[in-house]
Amino acid sequence: MHKNPELVPVDRLIGEVCHMHHKRARSLLEELGLYRGQPPLLFALWKKEGLTHSELAERTRVRPATISKMIQRMEKAGFLQRRADDEDQRVSRVYLTDAGREIRGRVDTAFEQLQRETLFGFDDDECELLRGFLVRIRDNLVKAKE
Repeated sequence: MHKNPELVPVDRLIGEVCHMHHKRARSLLEELGLYRGQPPLLFALWKKEGLTHSELAERTRVRPATISKMIQRMEKAGFLQRRADDEDQRVSRVYLTDAGREIRGRVDTAFEQLQRETLFGFDDDECELLRGFLVRIRDNLVKAKE
């Protein structure tokens, strides 16, 4: 980190904050036996079980090969199970195990803790202002990509 924050360019600060946020999230999730990219898969299945690999890849915005590896790892850890589709045996559907359902509260608690730590000392107005700035930054980057 830079010694004088006022002298650090905004884009570098954004990078530092993202890196530190990612590192803290990884630490909190590792305590639960999860990797950083796995909660979106759990969120999708908590909404609707029995999705196919391609449906999960689309909902989590990752490549199908990535989702397959993630499913294998989470299945080995006991959070998920794959079952053949009743109508098409070539298709497998993904379901939560009891452990995958039971970890939901702990995942929610970890993300709540991360938010509390990240926004410590900010009042509601400051949080809303920050949210607005971040949305504008995101929108600018989306436009730049087009």
